[in-house]
Amino acid sequence: MKVVLAYSGGLDTSVILKWLKETYKAEVICFAANIGQEEELSGLRQKAIRTGASKIYIDDLREEFARDFIFPMLRAGAVYESGYLLGTSIARPLIAKRMVEIARENKADAISHGATGKGNDQVRFELTAYALKPGIQVIAPWREPRFRDQFTGRQAMMDYCAKHGIHIDVTSKKPYSMDRNLLHISYEGGILEDAWNEPTKDIFKLSVAPEDAPSKPEYVTIDFKEGDAVAVNGRKMNPLKVMETLNRLGGKHGVGRADLVENRFVGIKSRGVYETPGGTILHKAREAVEQITMDREVLHLRNSLIPKYAELVYYGFWFAPERVMLQKAMDDAAACVTGTARLKLYKGSCTIAGRKSKQSLFDPKLASFEGNVGYDQSDATGFIKLNALRLRVRARLGK
Repeated sequence: MKVVLAYSGGLDTSVILKWLKETYKAEVICFAANIGQEEELSGLRQKAIRTGASKIYIDDLREEFARDFIFPMLRAGAVYESGYLLGTSIARPLIAKRMVEIARENKADAISHGATGKGNDQVRFELTAYALKPGIQVIAPWREPRFRDQFTGRQAMMDYCAKHGIHIDVTSKKPYSMDRNLLHISYEGGILEDAWNEPTKDIFKLSVAPEDAPSKPEYVTIDFKEGDAVAVNGRKMNPLKVMETLNRLGGKHGVGRADLVENRFVGIKSRGVYETPGGTILHKAREAVEQITMDREVLHLRNSLIPKYAELVYYGFWFAPERVMLQKAMDDAAACVTGTARLKLYKGSCTIAGRKSKQSLFDPKLASFEGNVGYDQSDATGFIKLNALRLRVRARLGK
């Protein structure tokens, strides 16, 4: 049997690699997607081979990730529930897509992942795999009773790694789970499972604590063309460079931290702590340009579709026809979003300081309290009476 394993070198996938070889007598081909983990990929090739992989693919997918996944999602203004910018959610379909390609190249029988049976990632990986290769076999160790019986907790997994000489960057003092990519870092589990516990300073990697950020605010301008950021501070950039630049800027000022309890697809409430510096800046900047370029009714209709779009991404339906259909509508709405936003970064906050566009629908003379250029205020009398008609009829009936 030949299996392609989504491999990070962390606790779960290190154990699973060894376990697949022992339990399934499988040849394991590891795959690690470089989607912005940076130092986390260091030494991964050697570690995978030492742990028993026959080979490992470490593919740089950062440009594709930024261009074909992050930016389309940003054009849609996607936010899940109370402010989750979907950093983990949007990475999974890309990883699973490449896993299926590697499985085809190597004539592998199955793919495998380290997602638990309680979480969303299992759904995201597998929906993508089945959408792209309907007959693929999936091995999900956490859904197998024999795996759970053997590994009753993280300590048991750490003991297993120690027994087999597998180095892992997890200790009993720091037993939370971390997932990093170009858009964000998420932290879950362990000490964060108590929703009353405040995350400690040492958890965060992408951003300084807001109270430790510079005392002087910094301004940044972002140019947009048809909903996509194309320049930062006047310098033209591709999507990858935009993300890298804004992550550094946002992190410097403590921008983009979030602590949320969200509803997983399987029905469990889950606490997640997130750092999304660049994504937070882009989301706010795009909104600023939208405010002056997007027609009111288009904006309202688009906004009404955001919860559904975000839900589809969160649940793992990136390659589903309904997401593709919605993307076309979102892109059409975003076609007018061309202009420049100016933002102020200061001690964890990211606020709009200005916006401009040659396609602006905002007319200062029309909106001004001074004068009556292009607008007869008397017209509002009939407008109000027509809108009040049904209310007055109802009131006369004593309703």
